Amino acid sequence: MTLHTKSELIDELIDLAFAEDVGDGDHTTLSTIPASAMGRQRLLVKGEGVISGVEVAKKVFQRLDPSVKIDVMIPDGSHVKPGDVAFIAEGPVRSLLIGERTMLNIMQRMSGVATMTERYQRELEGTKAKVIDTRKTTPGMRVLEKEAVAAGGGGNHRMGLHDMILIKDNHIDFAGGIRQAVEGAKKYLKEKGKNLKIEVEARSLDDVREIIAIGGVDRVMFDNFSPELTKEGVKIVRELAPDMEIESSGGITLDNLRAYGGAGVDFISVGALTHSVKGLDMSFKAL
Repeated sequence: MTLHTKSELIDELIDLAFAEDVGDGDHTTLSTIPASAMGRQRLLVKGEGVISGVEVAKKVFQRLDPSVKIDVMIPDGSHVKPGDVAFIAEGPVRSLLIGERTMLNIMQRMSGVATMTERYQRELEGTKAKVIDTRKTTPGMRVLEKEAVAAGGGGNHRMGLHDMILIKDNHIDFAGGIRQAVEGAKKYLKEKGKNLKIEVEARSLDDVREIIAIGGVDRVMFDNFSPELTKEGVKIVRELAPDMEIESSGGITLDNLRAYGGAGVDFISVGALTHSVKGLDMSFKAL
């Protein structure tokens, strides 16, 4: 497998989006709009939330037609309300119309993710905890959805399988135990000359103690712990391995989020930030 850069992934996503939407041509636009026609359109926000994807919108039009100019009024990460105009695009009308849906699909999705993330992070105000995303993302859109999480004030977990060692329950069970899995990971990293953080999932307080005793682990994940059990786990880690990061995961919702944040963890991973999101409503209208 080839490791792609962030920019390459975004370019490939845009190309795929155009391939599935435009095909061999936008025949409606090509048949009704003269090639010489120039125009302006505004990105109109129709819902309340956090906007994300403005910079990607610029990439969409640049990839389609570099002559399209974007004048940004509201940058990524800003709070928006109905009636706000995020940007104005100016250029060949054909290009504005052909790129419209691809741009809106991306921006609505990213803004929905940013809005959801901001809501979760706001619930954690007054605690040290940071809400972070997971790998439960839309295939092909992960880099953009993680950008949106950051725009909403959250943090990013690993990008994928390639940039962190995350030893979960299935790895532990197939490896024959926590120690076998961790020692195997450390040996692998040494042999490959890789410098990746190691995180290990704990299913009990005994697992937490074992992970600490093995050593060489950067972060422990409390999987499906109750808030009460989380407090006990945090106390153990802070006493025995104060430099180890602590993450809570599994069964965490807006209703119980603050209880986990109050337990003293560093991170709370929430798949819903990217897998259960409603897009932020917006439209692209002629001026």
